[in-house]
Order: sequence, then structure tokens, then C-alpha cells
Amino acid sequence: MSDTAPTRTAACACGQLRAHTYGEPRSVYACACLDCQRATGSAFSYRARYELAQLRIEGGARAWRRGSDAGRWVEQHFCPHCGTLVYMTAESLPDGAVVSAGCFADPEFAAPGRLYRASRKHGWFDPGAAIETVG
Repeated sequence: MSDTAPTRTAACACGQLRAHTYGEPRSVYACACLDCQRATGSAFSYRARYELAQLRIEGGARAWRRGSDAGRWVEQHFCPHCGTLVYMTAESLPDGAVVSAGCFADPEFAAPGRLYRASRKHGWFDPGAAIETVG
């Protein structure tokens, strides 16, 4: 982890759980799978991938582990007070984690480069030509 100040801080709605990130994310993506729709209560998730060395968690979190379409586990980490899903770890990312981009509360945050599980997206949602659609 860098000795410099965090590049960004993502926080839950009540501010108790924070994910301090160092450096730029490895990627930024959206996902329209049904699990992401349920986890966010929206039509898709919007997340930034970081290496674990780029991340420092502050505050208490609760975790819930679920399966994925690929048969691997995904663990959602959320605030036990307000319920905000702040970050996720996954079997497929042993050295990384993804942070919910909305938790940065930064309207200038990078746009997603990909939309995963595009076949599950809501009909009204048009990601535009700049975003690669996968699956």
C-alpha cells in the first residue's frame, strides 16, 4: 500500500464503513446480471476493481457469500448499520476487490468500460457505443 494519502474514499450512507483506495482502479465496469440487480436494487451495478494492496478498509462490515454464474463464490461486504454494499471480494479475484463506484460520491468518477451480462439488461438501458457489452 502506498504511504501517500488515499486517491479516493468510498463510504457507506452513514459513513461508518470506508474503503480507502490508493492509485487508479485496474478497471471500471457495470454488470446487469440478476444478482447485481438484486444487490443494488437497481438495473445494474457500477464497480471499480482494485488490487488488495491498493485498498484499506476502515470500520466494521458484515459479509454475505453467494454463488456466481460461473459457480464460484462472491462475498459482498456491507455496513451493518445502514446496509450499503461498499465492496466485494470474489474467488475469481484472489488478489483484488471491487468497490461500489457510487460509494465514492464523485460525479467525475470514470465511466464503465464494459457492461457484463448485457443479455440481462433492462430494455430501456442503452449503455452507448463507448461501453463494450459482454455476455
